Amino acid sequence: MKLPPPLGGQPRLVGGCVRDWLLGLEPKDFDIEVYGLDYEAMGRALSPFGPTDLVGRSFGVLKVRLEGAEYDFSLPRRESKTGAGHRGFAVAPDPGLTEAEAAARRDFTLNAIAYDPFEHRVVDPHGGVADLKKKILRHTGPAFVEDPLRVLRAFQLAARFELKLAPETAALCRSIGASYGELPVERVWSEWDKWATKAVKPSLGILALQQCDWLKHFPEIAALAGVPQEPEWHPEGDVLIHTNHCLDALVSLATWRDGSPVTRRILSFSVLAHDFGKASTTKQAERRGKLRWVSPEHEAAGGPLAEAFLQRIGAPLDLIPRVRQLVVNHLLHHQGAEEYRDTTVRRLARKIEPATIDELIAVMQADHLGRPPLVSTETVRRLDHLRTAARRLALEHAAPKPIVLGRHLIALGLTPGPQFTPALAAAFESQLDGAFIDEPGGLEWMRNYLRAHPPVLTS
Repeated sequence: MKLPPPLGGQPRLVGGCVRDWLLGLEPKDFDIEVYGLDYEAMGRALSPFGPTDLVGRSFGVLKVRLEGAEYDFSLPRRESKTGAGHRGFAVAPDPGLTEAEAAARRDFTLNAIAYDPFEHRVVDPHGGVADLKKKILRHTGPAFVEDPLRVLRAFQLAARFELKLAPETAALCRSIGASYGELPVERVWSEWDKWATKAVKPSLGILALQQCDWLKHFPEIAALAGVPQEPEWHPEGDVLIHTNHCLDALVSLATWRDGSPVTRRILSFSVLAHDFGKASTTKQAERRGKLRWVSPEHEAAGGPLAEAFLQRIGAPLDLIPRVRQLVVNHLLHHQGAEEYRDTTVRRLARKIEPATIDELIAVMQADHLGRPPLVSTETVRRLDHLRTAARRLALEHAAPKPIVLGRHLIALGLTPGPQFTPALAAAFESQLDGAFIDEPGGLEWMRNYLRAHPPVLTS
């Protein structure tokens, strides 16, 4: 049974909520476009339902708060290009626009679908439903080229919904490559962040950037294309192909899948950057009696490159040191003894701060799985052993903290001064070696230390 239309206007659900619903996903943000009213009339019609926010008046947008949620109601509007960049637009509400005209301002056909909740009717003037079924990302109209941010939206949408760019859309993206520099860095970061935290198949985002010839704006990634790898160890191809396999493997891991946006962000950028150093270190050298492609010290070389990349795309400052630590340490499981002793795990957790062992294992797993069809049972065993040891020591999510502190030295009768530093440092080193595991043991250790190293009193 059809519901009667509401008094004063015809609302349409538009944009991402309709796209997500058609994909079988739970919509999170609801945008409603209202036809047949001016701004004041729309405000009057909505005011009985809850508090309204009129701050979007010049854009024809009105926010309504209802039961703790906020909904955007807007009038159909025209956009005209007035200047360079993402912000160079004049927006004018126009209640007289048809649904097809209003939808034409949207970036992609799958975002230009509307839904009439009263007639239960999908409104699809630009063929978005068909494109959605075919997993095609296609621009809505020629105005697409007016906003360079749409290329980065294509990048993250391709990764989030497993889409491939329509050839004509890729061609339009290539035609506006020079406009990348017009984008504010905060908008660049916003699209990269969506890729890092919401991707279902991250490699399709990187592929979209390649097709658009926009990978050149991210030279650390572009440099990986064509860098050879030893086929015996990396049958999948060059370093960029390997990186894409690693990214797709990462999002299947429980650490990423069940992780918070912060965790997903750290892991996605760490895996993306883990082999940045191979572009400058790869060469041929003799290994095991034959000439092979090798990349010595590439993990150390990748640290500064990861940092530069993240700074340039506007990443939060606290993200950068964590990613850098994971990049420069992602091969530690190939070094050292066959087993992880407790002291080794403690020192590893301390070494990679502010990153964690759980994060490091996820990066190592993704790296290992990025070489299809190769799987090393030895690598799997090592990572399982490291994970088990870290959990047993409660160090998978944080590095060990010093047990013996300055207050303990004061309690033992010492006066605060320069002598505290070497004493506390020695205590922490012994703690990492397993000399004590709790406060009573630490105090006993310190008493013995002070007997052997009595503090020098100064006048």
